[in-house]
Amino acid sequence: MTTSNEDKKHLRRLGHNLKPVVTIAGKGLTETVTAEVERALTDHELIKVKLAVGDRDAKKAVIEGICGNHNAEIVQSIGHVVLLFRKAKKPNPKLSNLLRQ
Repeated sequence: MTTSNEDKKHLRRLGHNLKPVVTIAGKGLTETVTAEVERALTDHELIKVKLAVGDRDAKKAVIEGICGNHNAEIVQSIGHVVLLFRKAKKPNPKLSNLLRQ
């Protein structure tokens, strides 16, 4: 799943005003966090995740784990916040961050 630079630019624009919907802290990717990320990606397609997991290597490992487990793509990573995208099969117009804006 690859998106062009123009698509990523558009997704960054849409994601600018979003608030993080999932926070991942010291315990990392637990079952409940994984379930919440899955639900958020299914409902919203474009989400922000706040990472409070420690150093850069731990943060990178968590991001790779999320992308691998959920077939998501990193749009942008700034500081402790990462913007993730996964296209929904049937997007809900009331919930999708792509269709609402």
